[in-house]
Amino acid sequence: MTLLAAGCAEQPPVLSVPDDAEIVLATTTSVRDAGVLELLLQPFETTLGYRVKVIAVGSGQALEIGRRGDADMLITHDVDAEVAFMQDGFGAARAPLMRNEFVVVGPERDEAGVRGRSAADAVRAIHASRSRFVTRADRSGTHSREKRLWEAAGIVPGGEWYLESGQGMSATLQIADQLQAYALTDIGTFVSHKYRLDLEVLVEGDSVLANPYHILLVNPARFPWVNYEGAQSLSAYLRGGAAQRAIAEFGRRQYGRPLFEPFAPTDGMR
Repeated sequence: MTLLAAGCAEQPPVLSVPDDAEIVLATTTSVRDAGVLELLLQPFETTLGYRVKVIAVGSGQALEIGRRGDADMLITHDVDAEVAFMQDGFGAARAPLMRNEFVVVGPERDEAGVRGRSAADAVRAIHASRSRFVTRADRSGTHSREKRLWEAAGIVPGGEWYLESGQGMSATLQIADQLQAYALTDIGTFVSHKYRLDLEVLVEGDSVLANPYHILLVNPARFPWVNYEGAQSLSAYLRGGAAQRAIAEFGRRQYGRPLFEPFAPTDGMR
């Protein structure tokens, strides 16, 4: 069943930037929906003169855009697919940007009784009770992680209780809220949209729910037309001290907690 739902800047070294320079960034919707992307890109554009064109899709779609050479840089959160992207020669560099975690959310009444359980036990309980669960079903990083949870639990989900949104995280959460259903979400998008939702975090803190985001630079040897210099500049800026400090503080004042953690300083390009 498919449902439809309604300041920081640390300058990397750049010698000169043409007035019409544009960087095409394909990024997961969760980064955009949480609001951190707007915070980070505005000072970069102002300081260095680049314009960043953002294509916000699921991680799978972002990686496909990169495989066609239709973006200069990607921000995704699907580790296995990212490694394959690099091994297949579509990426020139991959580096950690930030992290948070996935959580299972649902209605307060928690009819499946998943509160406080491990992620695997939670999806088993949802399946056993045939409680409604809304999946993104969009080849996103979140959808990929969700599929891995079902596989680890030995379950092939399907039936009237398992509902496909085919949309991004924000819209999927709205559908889950309307139906008082369960869903898997990144914590950043959930916290930034919680004021509109009658859902609660029921499962969190499981190591299998770790959610790292990576930068991938599209390979100019394969796609000579990509703006590799611009992508390098944007990557260096996002991984620089000022941007990383902004990431560490993002959400603290408005939501009472940061929505992301910056990458560890020892994490390098690979």
